[in-house]
Amino acid sequence: MDFDARRRQCAEQIQAGFDQTFAGYDQSQPVVQAMAYATNGGKRLRGFLVMEGARLAGLSDSDALPAALAIEAIHAYSLVHDDLPAMDNDDLRRGQPTVHKAWDDATAILAGDALQSVAFSLIAEMDLAAERRIDLSGSLADAAGAKGMVLGQALDIQAETAPAPLTLPEIERLQAGKTGALLEWSAMAGPMMAGADTGPLRTYGRALGVAFQIADDILDVTGDEAKAGKRLGKDDAAGKATFVSHLGLDGARERARELVAEAEAALARYGSSAHVLRDAARFVISREF
Repeated sequence: MDFDARRRQCAEQIQAGFDQTFAGYDQSQPVVQAMAYATNGGKRLRGFLVMEGARLAGLSDSDALPAALAIEAIHAYSLVHDDLPAMDNDDLRRGQPTVHKAWDDATAILAGDALQSVAFSLIAEMDLAAERRIDLSGSLADAAGAKGMVLGQALDIQAETAPAPLTLPEIERLQAGKTGALLEWSAMAGPMMAGADTGPLRTYGRALGVAFQIADDILDVTGDEAKAGKRLGKDDAAGKATFVSHLGLDGARERARELVAEAEAALARYGSSAHVLRDAARFVISREF
C-alpha cells in the first residue's frame, strides 16, 4: 500500500473512531457539536504516524486507534484555541469557519478543553499494561503542555512584541514545541505501546517536525489559500521571523530536503517495511496544502 492510500485508510478509521466516541456524549449540546466539528477532516497526519509506527512495532490498527484518536483530539484542541481572537484570530480552518466563528468564543474554549480531556481518557482506557498507559499519557502531557506545544505557542506570542526578530536557533526552539513535539510523540507512540525501542522513530519524528514547519513557512509565502483552506501570508504581514526569512526560499527548501534525508536514514533498521513512512516524509515537504 502506498502512502496516500494508507493515510486515507487511517483517516477513515480515525473518523469512525471519533463518531463512535462522540456517540456516547449528549449531542444536543453545542459544546459536543463543536468537538465533533473540530475533529472532522484534515490530513490526519499525526494519527497516521501513530498507526503506521504501531504497525512497524507489530501492533494492529485496532490496537493503535485509541492513541491515534488521542493525538488528533489534542491537535484539534490546539487548533481551536490557536484560532481564537486572543491568539491568531483566524476565521477559516480546513476551508470552514473556525469553531469560534461557527459558535462563539466560550464554546470554542470549552470544546478545546473537553477535547484535551477526551485524549487522556482514550489512553486511560486502552487495552495495555498499566505502565505503558502511564508512559503514553505522561509523554503526551509533556508533548502537549508547557514542555512542548504550549511552550512553543507561548514563545510565538512573546515573539510578537519582542524588540528584535527571533534568531534562527530561537525559531528552531519555538517550532520544536509548537509543531514538532506532537509529531515526535506521534511517531514514537507505536513502539512505546509495544514496549520497543523508541529511538529510531523519535529521531524520525523530530526531523519530520522541523521539515513540516519549514514547509508551512514556505507555503505561507507561496501557497494557494483556496487549497490551504486558511489564511496565508500572516507571518510576512506581521513581520515575523521564519525559516524562510532567515534562509530564503531556496535555502529553506534545501534544509527541508536535508531533514527528510535524516528522517529516512532513521528508518534504516526497518528496511522495506518502512516505505510508507519514507513516503510520508517526502509528502511533508511536497504538499501544496
